[in-house]
Amino acid sequence: MSAKKEGMSFANKVSIFRIISVPFFVTTILYYQPSKDYLRFTALFIFALAVFSDALDGFLARVMHQTTKAGKILDPLADKLLLSCAFIFIYLKDNFPSGLNVPLWLVIIVLSRDLIIFMGAAVIYVIKNELILTPSKWGKWTTLFQMLTIIFVLLQVKFLMATAVLASVFTVFSGLDYMKKGLKVLYGPDTRNNH
Repeated sequence: MSAKKEGMSFANKVSIFRIISVPFFVTTILYYQPSKDYLRFTALFIFALAVFSDALDGFLARVMHQTTKAGKILDPLADKLLLSCAFIFIYLKDNFPSGLNVPLWLVIIVLSRDLIIFMGAAVIYVIKNELILTPSKWGKWTTLFQMLTIIFVLLQVKFLMATAVLASVFTVFSGLDYMKKGLKVLYGPDTRNNH
């Protein structure tokens, strides 16, 4: 009777909140029209809240020692889902006030990198029973500049292109870093117990 019940950690709940916020963000973008400019700011508010939740769940996981196996999957999944949807659906809109938008080449780079990472992680998990989704320093900088790019599009900031270029550079380098780590695990010694 004294068994301690362990529920979902608060950090994981924050990650789930970020996932749930995605369809609301996408809806505001899809329904945006120049005559309904308030929807652009609503999308910005939802996205900013999701960005804050990203920083919050990482902080809680470290400070409150709430790092879990589920969290290692939920956190990057929430980030990728939010950012992939943001780049796709914002790119599809061509009627922002100043005409500023994410360039197609950046959308392709972002989606290609995420697809390669998840496919690689799936292969490694099947073969080695290990998950390689822990964010690196390159990955954290990538997320930061990708998020700034989306925020600058919604705010129609003039130097958006400079941020987009930085986002693309970090996206490519972090993708190469993940590939290097993944190949090291894939072709390294099998760490599973052999009975």
